[in-house]
Amino acid sequence: MIALSLTNVKECMSKLLLSESFDSFLFVEGEIMTFGTFAMDGYLKKEFYEEGTAPEREYALWKDMREYCFSLIKGKRTPLGFKFVLGLSESNIDKLIKQQGLDFELEDVRGLYINLKYDGQNLQCVTGTAMNLFTMDKSLEQAWDVMVQRFFAQQEIAYEIL
Repeated sequence: MIALSLTNVKECMSKLLLSESFDSFLFVEGEIMTFGTFAMDGYLKKEFYEEGTAPEREYALWKDMREYCFSLIKGKRTPLGFKFVLGLSESNIDKLIKQQGLDFELEDVRGLYINLKYDGQNLQCVTGTAMNLFTMDKSLEQAWDVMVQRFFAQQEIAYEIL
């Protein structure tokens, strides 16, 4: 787990809300505080879909939530704050495990997350790893931390490690 300060809030918000940069991430949950607090969970409600058309994944994609979140945030005043938990897709978790030659199976991993928190002035990202088994092996967590930093660098999102 690492904590990052995203130093150019405006640029990061633009990448998050106005571009496809984060679209492949899963939307696990979110909360936006403006004149009220809007809380969302990203669990897909399979019964909403016509039979046989529901996605296999457990959560909505950020690309499906991005416009809605932007509609709550945009305006003359910045939000008082927000929190978003985004997760890496199963296929990308599997890819990370294989690329890094880690001693884990996909079934061992509950999720790899980025927690974005804005407090009205500062934007931070904290990485998270959830496992389906107990392990002292931190290699996946370390690989995820490096991958998140590489992702921010590729997206030209400035950050400092806290």
